[in-house]
Order: sequence, then structure tokens, then C-alpha cells
Amino acid sequence: MKIKIGFSPCPNDTFIFDALIHSKINTEGLEFEPVLEDVETLNQWALEEKLPITKLSFPAFFSALPHYKLLDAGSALGKGVGPLLVTTKNWQGDLNTVPTQTVALPGFNTTAHLLFSIAFPTAQQKKFMLFSSIEEAVLQGETALGVLIHENRFTYDQKGLKKLMDLGAHWEETRKVPIPLGGIAIHHSFSGEIANKIQQLIRKSLEYAWSKYPTLPEFVVNHAQAMQEEVMRQHIQLYVNDYSLSLQQEGRNAIEVLFDTYKQLKGTSDFASEKSLFI
Repeated sequence: MKIKIGFSPCPNDTFIFDALIHSKINTEGLEFEPVLEDVETLNQWALEEKLPITKLSFPAFFSALPHYKLLDAGSALGKGVGPLLVTTKNWQGDLNTVPTQTVALPGFNTTAHLLFSIAFPTAQQKKFMLFSSIEEAVLQGETALGVLIHENRFTYDQKGLKKLMDLGAHWEETRKVPIPLGGIAIHHSFSGEIANKIQQLIRKSLEYAWSKYPTLPEFVVNHAQAMQEEVMRQHIQLYVNDYSLSLQQEGRNAIEVLFDTYKQLKGTSDFASEKSLFI
């Protein structure tokens, strides 16, 4: 049985899935075909039910209910892992002026956009673009502010930008739960037995990757966009953790809190219940 699985080329995802897609572990009769795209493309595809299994941001997952359910393994959650609001080092504004400024965001359906909207609900001047283009957009004056995710969290200072606010820290301080960034969703057409097998295989794939660490698989290095290996490891250590092996109750609670917040911002309760989020 061959199954397409979508995830990003970022080191945290390629690190998790390398052993699974390259048969470095026993995949128990299943074969996985990787589809690598940026997270916002994957988010949009999930809304179109394009892939049977996919990495996606949690707001996209909530919008794609009830067509997908969340697997227990492979998610990106944690503390101190949230997106950063940045600007140029000579910008003269402050947090009170943020809602009136132009801001670059890495996609409408991303968790970064949701966390920014929670912190600044009246902000309107939003420009959505590929996450890797945001630093340059701010530096060139295309927008006054930018919300950074992925490896750009580690490089903005070197590029001449400064942190204005840690949006993840704001979430943790106000909600008292870890930050849910993204997860692995499986289409509802799969049986519970197959879905459980797949999440166990993802867990085994990650366990295999950790057993070889700090050595990085060629698959990770080749897709890391000329990133230095030190930055790749920082990226992995930040976004891949115990929640990636299993959400556990704390992780599930955090996702449910985010889901409640998402529904409040949308101004509707017309969504599936929390019980339907997980397989």
C-alpha cells in the first residue's frame, strides 16, 4: 500500500520522516511517497483534501475538520517555540502602534497568523507571503513588521532586524499551556487500524532519527536550503521534542485551548467537537 504524505522541507519535518520514507525502519507493508511543500501550500491543500496524510498548521486543521483527524506522533508543540514579531533596528514605534502598521505573515492559515491575531486583534494591514521572504520584506521596507517562523528565528539579528515581541511567549503567559504550531493529520477515510499503525511508524521513524543524532541524515541536509548544520540542529532541537513522539494529555489540552480560541476569533461554534480532533 503506497501512501502520499506531505510535509515541509524544514529540518524538523525531514528529520522526523527520513527513516519512514527511506525504509530505514520496518514500515510493515506500507510505502510512503513524500510530497514536500511550504506549510501554507500544505494548509491550502488540506482544505481541498488533496493529500491523505499531511503536516499542517493547527488553524488549517481546525478548518479542515471533520475531513481529517490528528495523529498522536509528529506534531510541533512546545514552550519557547513560537513565532517572533520583528522590525528593523531603527524602527521608532512600539507595541501600541503595531495594529496600525503593515505586517508580513507566513500565510493566512498558519498558527503564526493566529497568534498574531490573538495578540493584536485590531490589526488589518496584513501581507501574506512565503515565510522565507519575510525578513527581506521588512528590510526593504515593503512592510514595517514581520512575523518569523522556522530557521528565520535564528538569523534575524544577523540580518539587521530586532525582536519586538515573542508571540509564543504571549500565548504561554495568557493561556498557561504549550504552543501548538502544527501536526500530522490523516484523512478520515483511513480505518482506525491503519491510522494507528501509521502514527506508530512515525514515532519509530523519529526514535530512529534520535538514535543517530547529532549526525544529520542526508535527506535533512539536502533540503535545508544551504543552512549551516549548526542552525539545522538548533531548528531540530527547538521544534522536535517529546510532544513529537506523543502529544500526551498536556499536548492535547493545549490543542483544545487553541481550538477554543480559534472558534472565539471566528465568532462561531459551528465546528466539530474536541472529541473529533484526534484519532
